[in-house]
Amino acid sequence: MILNKTDAYFAANVFEEFFDTFNRIDDYMRQIKMERMETFPYSLPGMGPENDLFDKFDMHPNDMDFVVSPCRQDQFMSYMEITTSAPVEKSIPGKQMLWLVKEKNSGMVMGMIRFGSPTINSRPRNEWLGKPLNTLDPSTMKRFNDSVIMGFNIVPSQPFGFNYLGGKLLAAICCSHTVRETLNKKYNANICMFETTSLYGSSKSSSMYDGMKPLLRFNGLTDSNFAPLINDDNFRKLNDWFIKKNDGVSLVPVDASSRKLKTQTKMVSIIKSSLKSCDEDAYAKFCQTFLDAKGLTEKKRSFYSTYGYDNVPQYLNGETDTLIKKENFDRFELENVIEWWRKKASKRYENLKSDNRLRHQVETWNVNAEDIDIIR
Repeated sequence: MILNKTDAYFAANVFEEFFDTFNRIDDYMRQIKMERMETFPYSLPGMGPENDLFDKFDMHPNDMDFVVSPCRQDQFMSYMEITTSAPVEKSIPGKQMLWLVKEKNSGMVMGMIRFGSPTINSRPRNEWLGKPLNTLDPSTMKRFNDSVIMGFNIVPSQPFGFNYLGGKLLAAICCSHTVRETLNKKYNANICMFETTSLYGSSKSSSMYDGMKPLLRFNGLTDSNFAPLINDDNFRKLNDWFIKKNDGVSLVPVDASSRKLKTQTKMVSIIKSSLKSCDEDAYAKFCQTFLDAKGLTEKKRSFYSTYGYDNVPQYLNGETDTLIKKENFDRFELENVIEWWRKKASKRYENLKSDNRLRHQVETWNVNAEDIDIIR
């Protein structure tokens, strides 16, 4: 598909006008988030999802008990949309398991976890395994898909995350045998590896996953060679416009995974080809816009857990069919990872309290967005 000059200018301008307004990733995230909140359903006072979030900030970590349970997609998305700074997609390709973590005594929500299928290509994982996955070998890919799970979203409510190291609690739960066994049962799998990435890269000097050995370990930085997605409104309008130009046919199959990303990638490819054939200066300007936009994304810190197994690289590489347990295998039981967190959270809570730095106001995007610091 090649656009005429006028159409190529029009489509290119949509991207250029959008990306030219941002210099930092948090500026981009705030605008996307605020636009999405404009369509968030209104709730009567005292009846919104924000009223379910933990607000008992005089409670010591030693007095907390936790309930971890699956939840409905609509419920999960409501809590996610008002809590997380990052744009959240309703669906992800492959596996999906949605969990809420609640404080048992109060019944209030402490955080949300979404598990999903891992990315196929990961530089840190490739280096850890000693080689990239052989994606053309069915047996290799079956073992990989049956063995590895990813933490797509690990989001503590705020300021539970700040006051109590809530991100570490949720990540520790992800590394527990309870998670592994639940996934095994749901997908008839043999999960032995969990992986996730930090939300921020170079814009923040630390991650909530730092200091979590032996439960979770750092294994390098991801590649970052893509531009973020344009906002929902521009995407919908431009996608409809491209479909009309393409005789009513979508640019990518309707059942494609990561459809929005693939659609935008196809749009950009068409615009580049069209501009290159009619206006070299406009082509160069458009290419520069995307080089600058790629600068908004960052290399993310990659972290992994092997749930207390000793030979996961050899197992994933097909060198053995038997997983070997380490001596600390039992340390990954749910009650043990919670106790690991409790010690750290108690110290954090007591220090904040003595310094009069405890936060007491629940932070949500639908109530007090102006007070939220995206890069906490």
